[in-house]
Amino acid sequence: MRFPLLIRNFEARPVETTGFRRDTIMEKSMEKEWLYETAGTVLGEAIGLRRELHRRPELSFRERETAERIARMLDGAGIPYRRVAGTGLLARVEGMAEGDACVVLRADIDALPVMEETGLEYASENPGVMHACGHDIHAACLMGTLLGLQRNRDRFGGAVLGLFQPGEETHPGGASLVLREGVLDGLYPVAVIGQHVAPELPTGTFGFRSGMYMASGDEIHITLRGTGGHGGLPHTLTDPVLAAAQLIVSLQQVVSRFVPAEIPAVLSFGKIVADGATNVIPAEVYLAGTLRMMSEQWRAKAKKRIREIAEGVAAAYGVTAEVDIRDGYPNVVNDAEVTERVKRVAEVLVGRERVSELGLRMTAEDFGFYTQRFRSVFYRLGVGFPDGRKTGGLHTSTFVADEEAMVHGIALMTGAALECLRNG
Repeated sequence: MRFPLLIRNFEARPVETTGFRRDTIMEKSMEKEWLYETAGTVLGEAIGLRRELHRRPELSFRERETAERIARMLDGAGIPYRRVAGTGLLARVEGMAEGDACVVLRADIDALPVMEETGLEYASENPGVMHACGHDIHAACLMGTLLGLQRNRDRFGGAVLGLFQPGEETHPGGASLVLREGVLDGLYPVAVIGQHVAPELPTGTFGFRSGMYMASGDEIHITLRGTGGHGGLPHTLTDPVLAAAQLIVSLQQVVSRFVPAEIPAVLSFGKIVADGATNVIPAEVYLAGTLRMMSEQWRAKAKKRIREIAEGVAAAYGVTAEVDIRDGYPNVVNDAEVTERVKRVAEVLVGRERVSELGLRMTAEDFGFYTQRFRSVFYRLGVGFPDGRKTGGLHTSTFVADEEAMVHGIALMTGAALECLRNG
């Protein structure tokens, strides 16, 4: 099933921050009970999907089987959708009550190049590929939310778009392709909402942070070229290995002496290739690293400074430097009002004492592309085992999430969508 780019002729209107009603329906206990009851009715289907996706994970922009499984489930529920960004889907649930607002719920669907070592009965059957970042849970919670809303369309007006987004783990990021295709143009969503698992938070808890939350992430690739030659005759050649060693040290001044101390920044190099031998100095050395920054202004300045230092060090050592800085994901900046809305829904669901304030994260997320364009919130769903069992960390071969957390994830996504539609 498909739906056109613009189903409704939504009125263009500027984004305004005018405060929100304190007498929201989400403060009523009956709404909490309904949200958990609704989440409970779809939980089995959501867990089934999660386990299927976990068993058959696919890497970024290769999520063909994943997309087909999601599409079959949407077809079965009578939820229309369209293909986006190659292997992604954009589904739509249309409310039957009065209203023309639009909310986007986003879940990423790609896996990582990790060999699973969890021992789960539904562990990955694709060698060297694993849902080690919880994207299977993200997709399953979104599906559960859409199923619940589709069965309760009389409770709301407007539309909820469910974006199953590919390629979050790999540049240029599926979010950038979704926006480039223009599938959200003209819809003027009142909020774009993203949920991510957090193994450090126990099941039944959530984490939020208003404003700046996650760092930008750019890839740094530098190739130094000299003449190389015999290791015993260094005076007869130009040595790119020595230049590379000095360059890595010199580039640390970008963070320690160039970027203001109050701006969190990281510059790390994780790959050095100097393919020589004990007595052979190679003619070329390759460096690869990452730049993380909590300021778009200083992000641009730092990239310019990296080029200047690389070229200067290369000249001092008689070699050349080819600098390739690949723009990655922008900062994730949560809209204050939307964050407060969704946070208050979470407080109604689990209690204020179980909703925590998140710290800054130097990890990057392509959700930042949405926060640049729309009023958005990206929050954390606790998936840690309450009994203390180890979950393993994100992006590790031993990551295991507590599936009981999914009922909370579905309840909050459902409540957040309705809250924003009613008061957006």
